[in-house]
Amino acid sequence: MTADQVKGKGFRGALRYNLQKVDQGVAKVMDSSFAILEENAVMKELQLVKMLRPNLAKYFYHTSLNFPPNENLDDEQMNKIANQYLNNMGFVQNQYMIFRHFDADHPHVHLLVNRIGYDGSVVSDSKDYQRSEQVLRQLEKQHGLTEVISSRQAQERAMTKNELEMMKRTDEPSTKMKLQVILKSILEQKSKPNTMQFIAQLEAKGINVLFNQASTGFVSGISYSYAGLQFKGAHLGNAYKWQAIKTAISYEQEKDRTAIYEANVSTRAQQSARAAAGTAGTRVRPGQTDADPATRSISTSQRGIPSKDRKADRGDSNEVKRTGQDRKPSRLSDQINRESGRKHQQGEQPGRQQVDHQNLPDRDLIGSLLGPDHHADHLDGDPLKLKQRKKKRKGLRL
Repeated sequence: MTADQVKGKGFRGALRYNLQKVDQGVAKVMDSSFAILEENAVMKELQLVKMLRPNLAKYFYHTSLNFPPNENLDDEQMNKIANQYLNNMGFVQNQYMIFRHFDADHPHVHLLVNRIGYDGSVVSDSKDYQRSEQVLRQLEKQHGLTEVISSRQAQERAMTKNELEMMKRTDEPSTKMKLQVILKSILEQKSKPNTMQFIAQLEAKGINVLFNQASTGFVSGISYSYAGLQFKGAHLGNAYKWQAIKTAISYEQEKDRTAIYEANVSTRAQQSARAAAGTAGTRVRPGQTDADPATRSISTSQRGIPSKDRKADRGDSNEVKRTGQDRKPSRLSDQINRESGRKHQQGEQPGRQQVDHQNLPDRDLIGSLLGPDHHADHLDGDPLKLKQRKKKRKGLRL
């Protein structure tokens, strides 16, 4: 028996889905704490309890209990198992609904629960996947059901739902499954390979290994890089963890210390090269390093554009910025532009110019910088005189 758990903010979507299944005749309500089994009535009851914890976003808990196809359970036994599952998970005073579905090739039930209890308490979701697996194993023994090997005991991780869907679309196994097959073929050889042979055989198959090696040489873990993806040993199954690998090969810590270190250096170098290639948008050739020209970064918007066109593109953008300014050029900028044009005609480099304030059209440097309507004597002097000047200018404009 397995359980798929989901926690979310909305109860209505899952409720409507299950009630539609009931209307279609492919599901039935086996048990419920609600007075009326109608969508709006159920939601009103939920809101009354939810008011006890208005700030709790993910109050909805949904899980499906899936039984093997050979399990022939009647409604009473399946309902009993579902209620025991909820109680053991801590949902003892919570609103719930239990639906049995008949639209799959295996028996299964859907459990919809409010995490907020009638007293305002909230059932914790801490380590709920571990607790769920323990509860399932207990219920299997208690009811004499087919016992499923726990994920911790499994030597090889099973195919996930996403991997199954991908395999249906592409008609080929996932990268993880391919890696498992290669590792199994190497580990199940008649003669045990030593550490160097194990690493070499993996590299020949396109697999790079990275060991978790301490400065003392002690190794505590292993991960595999294959087809651009990284997998820890635990992700593949217990048979591919370091504890199992070191017994399947001829391993000696001191003797193999250098070989493992060199394998780590090689794997990290290839990972860095792939990362650099991803940044630059180019594929790294075997043996190519970050210093190679092909791995240099190029702006995404400029990839595939010749360098000459990129320069022109930058020039156009600068021109847009200049023409987008509505300010009139000051006399200072006019003077600089005329000076630059004169030097261009004389064959001089127009570079950055220094203008002496005595050569400006007005000797008033600050006034020239501020514009034709400003004078340096505005910046200091008697405030009363300053006010009178402003009035005088205002009268002239009128």
